[in-house]
Amino acid sequence: MATGYLYLLIAIVGEVIATSALKASESFTRPLPALVTVIGYGVAFYCLSLTLRTIPVGIAYAIWSGIGIVLISLVGAVAFRQGLDLPALVGIGLILAGVVVINVFSSSVPH
Repeated sequence: MATGYLYLLIAIVGEVIATSALKASESFTRPLPALVTVIGYGVAFYCLSLTLRTIPVGIAYAIWSGIGIVLISLVGAVAFRQGLDLPALVGIGLILAGVVVINVFSSSVPH
């Protein structure tokens, strides 16, 4: 089970790196960020596929996308100076709360 969560963590980090590089690639006109995007998404999807050996697909995807949204929003705010207003922050907080509820209270998640 711990291995599944390790792969999920790597998938999340890969996706956040790839999405950040996608913004930096300026519509794939900059070769290095474009390459990082392709490699990052490849790593993310491969590790997500390994995650699905031990964690149910709905749970894995909820965690992957939820934490990814939170992290990429932080990267956007810090690296790209993209501000978040109060409704956006509330929404992100609700997403994070949903991930916590799934992991703590759901019997679908193997503990």
